Amino acid sequence: MIDSFLKYLKYEKRYSKHTIASYQNDLIAFSVFLSEFDPDLHIEHVDHNMVRAWIVTLIDSEISPRSVNRKLSSLRSFYKFLITREIISKNPLQKIKVLKTNKPLPGFVNENEMVKMLEEADFGHDFEGWRDRLVMELFYGTGIRLSELLQLKPGDVNFYENQIKVTGKRNKQRIIPFTKNLRSIIENYNRKKTETFGHNENTQLIVTNKGKPCYPMIIYRIVRKYLDLYTTLDRRSPHILRHTFATHLLNKGADLNAIKDLLGHASLAATQVYTHNSLEKLKQVFDKAHPKA
Repeated sequence: MIDSFLKYLKYEKRYSKHTIASYQNDLIAFSVFLSEFDPDLHIEHVDHNMVRAWIVTLIDSEISPRSVNRKLSSLRSFYKFLITREIISKNPLQKIKVLKTNKPLPGFVNENEMVKMLEEADFGHDFEGWRDRLVMELFYGTGIRLSELLQLKPGDVNFYENQIKVTGKRNKQRIIPFTKNLRSIIENYNRKKTETFGHNENTQLIVTNKGKPCYPMIIYRIVRKYLDLYTTLDRRSPHILRHTFATHLLNKGADLNAIKDLLGHASLAATQVYTHNSLEKLKQVFDKAHPKA
């Protein structure tokens, strides 16, 4: 049945070769475990106790909880496939819960490095320079996602209220204020854009050097180009600037609920991860300032 499942992933789900190979390796590893436990036990006829026994074996082998969860995900998909094909009537993974994992803290650019980059970087004053400056300022000044930036249209910018309308996940829209400095950058960019490509309200706000809608790789290149000059962070991506926006706001005393709304998070739990970064700063301040520290 494993072969049938892999063909299903390839031809019906159209998964990549790499993904299919991962499923195959996980299922073969589980089958080997079962054969060592009982040579007559087939993978289609296990219960949740056997799955738990495999989990214990994996943990004893010092496999990380994240990797164990990935292997369990493979099993879940396999047994769900067997149920839809009416090979089995009960999923042995039904009572199995995912293992707890430690989520890495979101990285962010140091405030001094970020300000220095925006103030000192040589963006130039041609269309490309103003575009690149706007990309960096929008990410840091509003905390929007890459996908949200790519969807922005000129009409989404409200110069009268100094606000932009952003369309986020599940097409949920939110309004984000921006500074007078960012307003000036948008205006300068729009002038250069019109001079270079003519007036077109229907195109995206951020466009390529040929006036076409921007795509993710160009934005990644812009962000990496300028962050490379001012930070040694391992990760230098648009999402890092989103983390930087949120962390710096929190460090300056912004309300967590307000940050949640600005980021477009569905729940406060997703925003609370930034409090860990701020707690680290508080600890540093405490260690330096408290007489008994």
